[in-house]
Amino acid sequence: MSAEEPMFRIVRGVPTAEELAALVGAIMVRTRPVAVAAPVAVSHWTRSARPVGATPAAGPGAWRAAGLPR
Repeated sequence: MSAEEPMFRIVRGVPTAEELAALVGAIMVRTRPVAVAAPVAVSHWTRSARPVGATPAAGPGAWRAAGLPR
């Protein structure tokens, strides 16, 4: 692609300046690289906690199941 070659062209219709600005803005937002969020540091205290799904269910025998190894 040369420096004088347009990046895109209008094939049909006559867009207004506002419509062209909206198109260019949409293309710029779409092609911008997405910023990757930095991983959140987890403390040793949080990591050693019981997993989220490990809460004992209420019901018959729940007191016995709570003491069994997982």
